[in-house]
Amino acid sequence: MDMATNPPGPAVPNKARVAILAELEKERRRLLSTPGASISLSRPSLKDFRDNAEQQHIAAQQKAALQHAHTHSSGFFITQDSSFGNLILPVIPRLEPES
Repeated sequence: MDMATNPPGPAVPNKARVAILAELEKERRRLLSTPGASISLSRPSLKDFRDNAEQQHIAAQQKAALQHAHTHSSGFFITQDSSFGNLILPVIPRLEPES
């Protein structure tokens, strides 16, 4: 008898799996049929719209600040969110110590 082709024991776990899947399917259908369940997915809220507009405005400010810094300075700068409101930060290159 080859144990690799025939798993030992009865097929009870398979029946339990089918029962769990059926229960999950019923729950999914119940959630999808609930009124208002998909409303939040269909329309972005005003807050989301404002947040997106604010992010685009900050990105435009960062780009302008970065271009200005590169034009008027010989240093290196990166854009990064800062808790102090800085749109760009100077980068100091690491120099390898002489041995």
